[in-house]
Amino acid sequence: MAYDEVDLLPISALQHLLFCERQAALIHVEKQWKDNHLTLEGAHLHRKVDSSAQRREVRGDVVIVRGLALRCLAHGLVGRADVVEFHRVCPGASQTPLPAEESTALPGLGGRWTPFPVEYKRGKPKSGRCDEVQLCAQALCLEERLSLVVHEGALFYGRNQRRSTVRFDEALRKATIGAAQRFRQIIRGAVTPTAERTAKCERCSLLDLCLPGLARAQSAESYLRNAISDAKASEEEPPCGNT
Repeated sequence: MAYDEVDLLPISALQHLLFCERQAALIHVEKQWKDNHLTLEGAHLHRKVDSSAQRREVRGDVVIVRGLALRCLAHGLVGRADVVEFHRVCPGASQTPLPAEESTALPGLGGRWTPFPVEYKRGKPKSGRCDEVQLCAQALCLEERLSLVVHEGALFYGRNQRRSTVRFDEALRKATIGAAQRFRQIIRGAVTPTAERTAKCERCSLLDLCLPGLARAQSAESYLRNAISDAKASEEEPPCGNT
């Protein structure tokens, strides 16, 4: 099935979802947001990447494109890539040319090129796969847009100033598609999941809004029912001092 433009969901939300489903719902269902020093540092890094040079830059056998708009109608995703590098196919005679379905032509440039998305993160590599899923979602968008297969990309972490190569294997692709489906369920259900306080909560800018361990998801109907019940109970109680 193909989704309509109005039903597309942000790629960045998949990273929020895998970090914490409650955080994803607070941001994308309840429209709540609050910055802390970590989110501000991350925003600064992305602005630096986005504005540090022209949108397209040719460096020999690599073409660098910044801020490339992305969408994938097959999985209902939309977003923007920090950087997509296009590497020239077979710059030397010793290399074996890639099949046509793994490379593309670029306007104004000869030869064939293979895309390599790069996502910038302010911190260090995480124990989970939330960053990898976000990058893989970008690859799915590139595949649909360019009608080819994207095998690899990279995550650049500001803490150690190094790239971490990510292979878009079958397991990661399934995890990415599954995350998109799960996020769509949360959006349609419009119910914020509950959360238990863990160590990662201390890094979340929404900690004061989330109140993990105290928050309980409930429908408007149950909220009103409980409120009416509490009001009736208070009316039936005798005034203080009258026994």
